[in-house]
Amino acid sequence: MLVAAAICPCPPLLVPEVAAGAAPELDGLRAACLDAVGVLAAARPDRLIVLGPAEQAGRGPHPQGALGSFRGFGVDLEVSLGATDDEAPERELPPSLAVGAWLLTRADWDDAPVEGLGVGEPLTRDRCLPVGRELAASAPRIALLVMGDGSARRSVKAPGYFDERAEGFDAAAARALGSADTAALTSLDEELAADLQASGRACWQVLAGAAQGADLHGELLHEEAPYGVGYFVAAWS
Repeated sequence: MLVAAAICPCPPLLVPEVAAGAAPELDGLRAACLDAVGVLAAARPDRLIVLGPAEQAGRGPHPQGALGSFRGFGVDLEVSLGATDDEAPERELPPSLAVGAWLLTRADWDDAPVEGLGVGEPLTRDRCLPVGRELAASAPRIALLVMGDGSARRSVKAPGYFDERAEGFDAAAARALGSADTAALTSLDEELAADLQASGRACWQVLAGAAQGADLHGELLHEEAPYGVGYFVAAWS
């Protein structure tokens, strides 16, 4: 059963070593993410699962101890998904899960075993919901750290350039995440999310499936779009 969830964005710039001189611009976002992870610890889960959008090579399960790095972003920094053993898995974490692993390291996470799940952004809601239900049923007390961004088309300098629909989509997503509204998350338009380059849509809908019947309370801890990309932080408990 799902007992808590933290929703965080996954830009590599969240990692100060990657952001370098621009790191202070996201200090508030980092602090909110760590607050959300604290909610997970307080729920005393049996298992924590980190969800994040992933390209084909990174999709599927990633066991505890899986490694990720930020070398692709010009920084020689490696992170581990929870505690490592002598034989770390060969498959590298996708960037979104590497950011999640970095957050857990910053939070000194040792409250429960950790696993990762790379989710394909094109995954339809009809497939997302049962994946979430299966995750929620995998242990008596499950917590989720859900990584993913809103639209990447909030301004002319955004990665996907400006789209006038982006602000409305992000506002609806923020309301749903902030109120733990599983029906509203489920109803997010898949095609519109893809057009707006909203990487979090599929992961949010997996969360909606996991939370069905859990009666969780949500709180939106932070919202901003500093680089034309919607970033949301929320906690469900």
